[in-house]
Amino acid sequence: MDKVATNAADAVADIDSGSVIGIAGFGVIHGFPVELTAAVRARELRDLTIVCNSLGRDPAHPVSIVQAGQASRLIAAFSARAGGVAGAATALSPVPLDVELVPQGILVERLRAVAAGIGAFYSPVGQDTVITGGKERRAFGGQTYVLESPLHLDYALIYARRADRAGNLSFRGTSQNFGPSFAKGARVVIVEVDELVEVGELAPGEVDLPGIFVDRVVQRAEKAEPLWRVARETAEARTYLGRPGRTATQLAERIAGLLPEGSYVNLGVGLPTMVSDHLDGRDVVLHAENGVLGYGTRLAPEDADPDYYNAGAEPVSLRPGAAVFDSTEAFEMARSGRLTAVVLGAFQVDGRGSFANWTTPQMGGGAIGGAMDLLVKPGRLIIAMWHCERAGQPKIVNACQYDVTGTECVDLIVTDLAVIERDGRGLVLRECAPGFEPADIARLTEAPLVVDLWTVP
Repeated sequence: MDKVATNAADAVADIDSGSVIGIAGFGVIHGFPVELTAAVRARELRDLTIVCNSLGRDPAHPVSIVQAGQASRLIAAFSARAGGVAGAATALSPVPLDVELVPQGILVERLRAVAAGIGAFYSPVGQDTVITGGKERRAFGGQTYVLESPLHLDYALIYARRADRAGNLSFRGTSQNFGPSFAKGARVVIVEVDELVEVGELAPGEVDLPGIFVDRVVQRAEKAEPLWRVARETAEARTYLGRPGRTATQLAERIAGLLPEGSYVNLGVGLPTMVSDHLDGRDVVLHAENGVLGYGTRLAPEDADPDYYNAGAEPVSLRPGAAVFDSTEAFEMARSGRLTAVVLGAFQVDGRGSFANWTTPQMGGGAIGGAMDLLVKPGRLIIAMWHCERAGQPKIVNACQYDVTGTECVDLIVTDLAVIERDGRGLVLRECAPGFEPADIARLTEAPLVVDLWTVP
């Protein structure tokens, strides 16, 4: 059984206008089937539905299909990002674009449900947010669940490191992420690989996705150069009331000091990713939803392996005993309550412990990612953020002005000015940054605070 196509153009030649196409890939740069995507773009199809985790940023990523006006619908976990990596999908498209935002973990479950023959399933993810508006809700065991439907793809375009001629695939490192899920949700699966081998050259234990899920394989014409998103925060502290707060590095170091030994911890994108740089010698195992457990410090690109990166798509080291897997398994670890703590960034946190971190009116879309999945059973939920906006507005507010990510779920807020814990009394100020007093923190915080500082031995 030989499933090898001559080239990318031949591999996608039967895709028609109106098709539902899933394009795997993680973050803004990693693991996209770039030659297959470019070949689809070159066919000048119309009225496509594009399903992806994110649009990417380069001409050979899904964003190019949207920019060309070839898509009428987008189903994704990221349709826009804070800071505008590529811009909001609706603003980039020259034609009307219907956008459906889906949490990462639910995206993979809806795809996997196709292969499992499941008609629909109930999920606890996002049940208290606007993204599940209009969906059926039911209570099981005292918890509310939302009905989700399978996500059927006509075609899936995915990337793997190696394949044999029968379509057996071998991924490497964190490059597996969404590939298996997209393949299992599609009628036709087309795979772009770096290396093509003969049947029998992949040992059975090396096969990560059996060839029965694969229809066509094409070898890349050119080896892709490693790409990195390296978002290093400035060492400069923000100034409040004429005094400097903690730097981003000091904020991350403080959070690292609050993590208990023997814990499993997920670090979100942005400020939280910096925490990994302050855990050397600690018994803290880091988890990322792109499919890695046991990663270490962030690395400079010249020291990095292109197949090992964190949830922020930044290069990382691996600790002894680390494991890699696909995103489905990563979210199983999270939603089953295996994590000790989750550290996320936020635009706002309110006095009840609700928080918003996925969209603002200025974004023109949303960046849900895996945050809502991580809130199902997060262990201790820690928010890492600047205490105020650059213009001076408090980020700890009476009520969130943005659509919330989760309701009454925050346990601890660590900012460049304070450590604030939520308990039965409300928001409790536990610690002030050096040079600041409780009255200063209260002045810079809209929500009321109870002052009960930790006693330092």
